[in-house]
Amino acid sequence: MFLAFRESVTRALREALEANGYPTDDLGIEEPPEDVDAVLASSVAFRLAGEAQAPPPQVAAELADEIDTDDYDYIAAVEPQGPYLNFLPDESYFEGAVEAGQASDYGALDDRDTSVVVEHTSANPTGPVHVGRARNPIIGDAVANLLDYAGYDVERHYYVNDAGRQIAVFTWAYETFDESDLPEPARDRAEYRMVRYYRKGNDFLENADPEAVEEAEDEIQAILQGLEEGDEAVYERVEEVVDTVLGGMKECLGRLPAEFDEFVKETRFMRDGSTDDIVGRLKDHDRAVYEEDAWQLEFEDIDKNLVFLRADGTSLYTTRDLAHHEWKFDNFDRAVTVLGEDHKLQADQLQSALELLGNDTDQLANVIYSYVNLPEGKMSTRKGTGVQLDDLLDEAITRAREEVEDRVEDRLRDDELDEEDIERIARQVGVGAVRYDIVSKQPTKGITFEWEQALDFEAQSAPYVQYVHARCCGILDEAGDIEPVADTGHLTTDAERDLIRAVARLPGVIDEAAEDLEPHQLATYTRELADQFNTFYRECPVLTADDEDTRAARLALVAASKHAMANALDVLGVEAPTSM
Repeated sequence: MFLAFRESVTRALREALEANGYPTDDLGIEEPPEDVDAVLASSVAFRLAGEAQAPPPQVAAELADEIDTDDYDYIAAVEPQGPYLNFLPDESYFEGAVEAGQASDYGALDDRDTSVVVEHTSANPTGPVHVGRARNPIIGDAVANLLDYAGYDVERHYYVNDAGRQIAVFTWAYETFDESDLPEPARDRAEYRMVRYYRKGNDFLENADPEAVEEAEDEIQAILQGLEEGDEAVYERVEEVVDTVLGGMKECLGRLPAEFDEFVKETRFMRDGSTDDIVGRLKDHDRAVYEEDAWQLEFEDIDKNLVFLRADGTSLYTTRDLAHHEWKFDNFDRAVTVLGEDHKLQADQLQSALELLGNDTDQLANVIYSYVNLPEGKMSTRKGTGVQLDDLLDEAITRAREEVEDRVEDRLRDDELDEEDIERIARQVGVGAVRYDIVSKQPTKGITFEWEQALDFEAQSAPYVQYVHARCCGILDEAGDIEPVADTGHLTTDAERDLIRAVARLPGVIDEAAEDLEPHQLATYTRELADQFNTFYRECPVLTADDEDTRAARLALVAASKHAMANALDVLGVEAPTSM
């Protein structure tokens, strides 16, 4: 209903402006403050004051008089308030919102017939996922979910760096050292076992006898050259290491969960000749220079040159990524990449180079994020390896289990929770708390993860909003044979109307958040919906309402709230528990 209402408001404003001879390029449509009894408002009168040679309140009143609400669906009234125009909904808006909310896929928008590839995480396959990088898979997965709900055809990709020096070092170390040379792994999983070789190799290169290091460097360089020359035997050696490490990383990311449609390896673009093609075209460009024993690309507005080919003929990560992005442009309508702030320069160089190569980069968008920190001393590390994402998730589940067990005696529902139920809820709440706390902040803002806030059942956290969904499920379960009926004639109190307004907004929030690539807007929405539902729950008895029709109508509103909350949380990748 919200999107249909917004469409009516847009048409009404545009036609009123045209009728009065005003330009229609900026309608100034926005959501009003909470204390204003309107769904949408417009500040267009501010912009027109100079042209109209009249104060904004007078222009607003003039436009309000021009609009006949009978000509527009869902608009009951247009009321000027100072310089603003407030658009109030009619009864069909409330009815439509509750009715639409009965669908389990409520909030999902119509198919846009537009394909989008979302590349995220793409951590080098050299070991476990570190907690500092946890924001990438969490934000990336939420962005992909958001675009999916907004009607795009989404593919989730992980771009695998399997051709750089780190991987060559890893491959050499794996083939050089014995298991007996290594310490015990921090966890019995592939990436933890394999990372020991990588660390051993780096330690050797830093501290071994210079002659031995030189010999090792020759072997590492031979691996790099073999990849560049298309040596199948070298590819197979590297692939064994990369795929083994990735297998373990997938298990870790699956705990979030963050899953991928394809793991795209950069060696793919070396083997098919597209990296060589990029190098050739860059060399021919008038901005290409050969300086400091390397081919480089100069930019007008970026101070640092892009090195795209070394003197020994080996390409670089960004060179291969250029080929990767041209492949994206050939196969998808849009491309979104989630990147850490330390990759911003590289992203700018990549985009400028793509443009110099003749690509239309309007279809490319980046989501840049800052890193996650943990409070000093709040988590122990595992044998000096740093705090990994696995550690954070384990700790979250443990703390959530303690919270759930402490609250079992205070539950109002009469269903019994066994150990399996408690474990399930602990996982849903614990992992949900991590995801929600991270995705609820604007990506560019740094985060210090605080357990007390993330797992606070009373504050505006994941457990707070998850509990609303569980409460909705409890009410619907206890309703028995009562059938929900979306009859808003029996939902007339302020608490009921405010909750319907909140439910109605979900499709609009998804639409706007997808446009902005900002999933944290959904987190804000879940908190607002939770606040409105809790007010409704306190003031409006559902199963003990005075009459049968009110019970059925309120039950329909509970069902709509449940679906709105479940799907908003689904966008964020947070599970919606049926009981807590």
